[in-house]
Amino acid sequence: MARAISSHGASDGERHVVDRIGWLRAAVLGANDGIVSTASLIIGVAAASASGADQTSAIVIAGTAGLVAGAMSMAAGEYVSVSAQADTENAELARERRELVDDPGGEPAELAAIYVARGVDEATATTVAAQLMAKDALGAHARDELDIPLGTRARPVQAAFASAASFTVGAALPLLTVFVVPPGLLVWAVGLGSLLFLALLGAIGAKTGGAMIWRGTVRVTFWGAFAMAATAAIGKLIGGAV
Repeated sequence: MARAISSHGASDGERHVVDRIGWLRAAVLGANDGIVSTASLIIGVAAASASGADQTSAIVIAGTAGLVAGAMSMAAGEYVSVSAQADTENAELARERRELVDDPGGEPAELAAIYVARGVDEATATTVAAQLMAKDALGAHARDELDIPLGTRARPVQAAFASAASFTVGAALPLLTVFVVPPGLLVWAVGLGSLLFLALLGAIGAKTGGAMIWRGTVRVTFWGAFAMAATAAIGKLIGGAV
């Protein structure tokens, strides 16, 4: 028995994750940056200063400032970059609309030529191009000529909110550790706790995106550990020199 086909073109038994790519990338990037940057900042300040109430106060101030500044920076950066992508897509689609009006005879041939280049025989390619354009001419050209699937176009506001929210959640995790761990264990507790959070983040991101879980976990954890170790070393050097 044939399986039902959804509006996105996949059967009900085949669930693809391409429609998650935009927000998933922004969310994983934001959470990863939140954990790594805030944990590195806390570890760097802790390694550079003497323990005590003044150290804790400095760490909380630095961590909170890093959380707020980082979340705003992530949101602004994502919005600007994804907006630029969206502007490019809109310009390409507008040009394609004009071409569909100005050259209604040549556009089906152009689409058919794309299918022929992919290995479809000319007669079938011509038939397919005509049928697709009869249903949604712009969608067919956007997908096969411009490589812009209309269902997965850039969404600047969504990307900005996803990045800011995920950065805030990620940054809050190492920052909260400051309030529950003795100052003498702070560097190790923040470092190990952040690596655990990063490993969990990598696994969740890979699982949600349908990728290999171990690869996403190792990749995220390794670079997080590298960043925190480098910051701790720099903080120790500066703390000893000042």
